[in-house]
Amino acid sequence: MAGKDKTFKVTANGLVFTFPENIIDTIDFVNKSPGEFHLIKHHRSVIVKILESDTSGKKQKVEVEGETFDIEVKDELDQMLETMGYNFASGKHIKEIKAPMPGLVLSIAVKEGQEISEGDRVLILEAMKMENSITVHANARIKRIAVTAGQAVEKGQVLAELE
Repeated sequence: MAGKDKTFKVTANGLVFTFPENIIDTIDFVNKSPGEFHLIKHHRSVIVKILESDTSGKKQKVEVEGETFDIEVKDELDQMLETMGYNFASGKHIKEIKAPMPGLVLSIAVKEGQEISEGDRVLILEAMKMENSITVHANARIKRIAVTAGQAVEKGQVLAELE
């Protein structure tokens, strides 16, 4: 496969690790029954049972050799959204919108105290000669706008605070 493999971020009982997508191809697994898998990796055999799974499939409770793990899997999009201040999987209220990349704030579409709905544009950020609409992914109220039109911003810089 040409190009870079996707990287997944996995949290298992509070322990965080990452792995490239191509490692999945090195695991021999058989679906024994709905929610039960037989895995072989490095000549080691284990049975994995999925005990619970959310509707997105990104959070699961699994049992491996009698031990239970709470697992959360984030693909590259989930990880990018998390760095921007969006954290859907956690179910927490979004508190900040952060710049996904360095750029120049062209315009701000909201005012402090304004109620906004999922999908509403907060501002336009110019980066690499492209205009990027920065939108909100949950209903919220603008607590504070942390930037001004014409301001240069760095990746990860807070653009707006929400309540």
